[in-house]
Amino acid sequence: MVASVIAKAFTASLVITTGFSLPHEQPKWNSFKVRDDSDLIQPVFQSFPLGTITPGGWFKDQLQLEANGLAGNLFDFYRFVQDSMWIGGSTEYSALHESSPYWFNSIVPLAFGLDDARLKTQVYTFMNYVLEHQQEDGWLGPETTADTRSLWARCYFLVGLMQYAQADPTQTDRIVDAMHRYIQIANSMLKDGFAGLIEKPGQDYDGDGFGPMRAHEMHIPLQWLYENYPRNNSDLIWETMELMIEGSVAGNSDWRTYWVKGVYPEVTYAPRDPSLPYKSLFNHGVNMAEGLRYPLAIYRMSHDEALKTQTRTAVDLLAQYHKSLAGTIIGDEFVTDLNPIRGAELCTAAEMTFSMAYIHQYLGDNDLADWAEQVAFNALPGSIFPDWWSHQYVQQENQPWSKNLSVNPDMWVNVGSHGNVFGLEPNYPCCTVNHGQAYPKFLANSFTQTQDGGIAHVLLIPGSITTNLNDNKVTIQADTMYPFGMNLKYTITSTSDFTFYVRIPDWADDSSTIIGPDGKSDTVSPSDQGLQKFEISKGQSLVTVNLNTEPRVVTRANNTAAIYYGPLLYSLHIDSNVSVTPPISYTGDVLSTSTTPQTHDHIIEPTSLWNVAIDTSQIKVAQTDVSSLSNPIWDLDAPPIELRVAAVEIDWPTEYDTAADPPLEPKITGKPFSARFVPFGSAKVHMSHLPVVQVDEVDLSS
Repeated sequence: MVASVIAKAFTASLVITTGFSLPHEQPKWNSFKVRDDSDLIQPVFQSFPLGTITPGGWFKDQLQLEANGLAGNLFDFYRFVQDSMWIGGSTEYSALHESSPYWFNSIVPLAFGLDDARLKTQVYTFMNYVLEHQQEDGWLGPETTADTRSLWARCYFLVGLMQYAQADPTQTDRIVDAMHRYIQIANSMLKDGFAGLIEKPGQDYDGDGFGPMRAHEMHIPLQWLYENYPRNNSDLIWETMELMIEGSVAGNSDWRTYWVKGVYPEVTYAPRDPSLPYKSLFNHGVNMAEGLRYPLAIYRMSHDEALKTQTRTAVDLLAQYHKSLAGTIIGDEFVTDLNPIRGAELCTAAEMTFSMAYIHQYLGDNDLADWAEQVAFNALPGSIFPDWWSHQYVQQENQPWSKNLSVNPDMWVNVGSHGNVFGLEPNYPCCTVNHGQAYPKFLANSFTQTQDGGIAHVLLIPGSITTNLNDNKVTIQADTMYPFGMNLKYTITSTSDFTFYVRIPDWADDSSTIIGPDGKSDTVSPSDQGLQKFEISKGQSLVTVNLNTEPRVVTRANNTAAIYYGPLLYSLHIDSNVSVTPPISYTGDVLSTSTTPQTHDHIIEPTSLWNVAIDTSQIKVAQTDVSSLSNPIWDLDAPPIELRVAAVEIDWPTEYDTAADPPLEPKITGKPFSARFVPFGSAKVHMSHLPVVQVDEVDLSS
């Protein structure tokens, strides 16, 4: 693996000039007002400041596992965080210097989402060092020369700063000061031939061009700064955002030219052909997940409705040609086709979780929130070990084992043979430092404010929100086992009347019911955006939503199919043996340092059938008690809802040291039986993209 080719980045810059005096503004803590029209387009669904929403139930358990697992402990031992150049160390995995900004962007929302004192100390220590060492010219970070200064990694650091400022008002002024000082130098660099964005001969900070590809990522923190703390510096902030986009265009990285029918790669199934022109940074899976946000970044400033339309085109093109069954992008690391032995990178799933929530906030289309849940409940947990101490670099829709695929090291486009092993850094370290952002940001976007000043529960996890809608103090507590149960109960208190909405997923049947605050039951009647409306009177109110659904069969090419129930993808239950081995580094060597007693590689070998075809006309839901959930929930046999599916053993060859593509003409070698199917996210080895056959009727009651 060539390190530079696979370097993961996110573009940002922080600038500072000596003696630059700024007035201070008083932040509003956990308060939210409907804004008047401004220069920036406002979203359909507005997110709340970090810290407004707290987790509950199984989702809180997951965040706690993350905090106690790899993500929450990297600061204490992992060389690319603990010894990062950003805090005076000497260890980075690429010239982009992105490792600790990735980590910071992840742990800030985790620390404040959980109100975890230990994690707050970590992020404060990191932030304090960086801000204390902000350079005289405003630069944030360790680089001291133009030849090594890249804007990209600054972006994720700025996003982390933005979140920190929202959650902790004692640090807001200091953070805003630093951001304004940084903008000065970022702006001047961009005016100097896009320095820091487009590498020139003799420089060494981004030889592959990840920065221009992700230039728009600067916009989220700078648009926040522009709206909330402009400090008479609005023109410079605005110009800096424009220059970032101009730099992406100059760097041949304009996503507006890519999200176009006829330009976007429309291959679904194709034989492996190294001559195919896929290995461009546009076709890099993580870039693509971030590039979905590019048109909206410009739309907010330009008010050009065509960019909003193009965003819809972009997600539709991705859904048609390169979306995995688990909701992420099939790309290892570059997209090729939809064959189920292809890999999907964990970084991509983390970025897609945020991208789909973000895009939903601007487009308002219900299927986008469904997609965000699909990634969060399938692709993401499917690549993370139940205790959150190890992860894969890439997952497969059909992955009967997790091990070193050494027989054919060319299995992937740009991933090493350990790519599907659960470990500390089974491939490039980006996923180690970046995977932690997904669930904390999912929490932070679960409740949103609506255009009429109400509140909507759009990502249906358990949790609560306490906020002020102008002078109306509102608390909403959502108690639910969703997606493992289909009932949601809300306890609401408010000092004034307001409107509350619950998003009804597109897959929910019309027979789904509600009980409103008046105690009356009715069937759901969602709006075009999927919102069920409730008028809430001041005082305390109770609301219940009961979702009904049936298993759904999604057909794929060559007479194959996958099965969903609610937002969950289902996979064949495979018994296995798990072996614990010392962690292998991304260079292929055994790691003797930068580890802890908890860091291992996990090799998973199947001990039961994996080679089956299914009869999709015979499916039954098997549900146990959902009054409580196991912890960890994303473990084999933990979720309370399974499916029983008629299946039969078939002859299924191997290829590239893994299961070959599904046989076109399955040769049946066994008798039909009732197969257990379990949520994909709980099955660390899985077969979910299966040939379809017809078999005699099977008793599915067992």
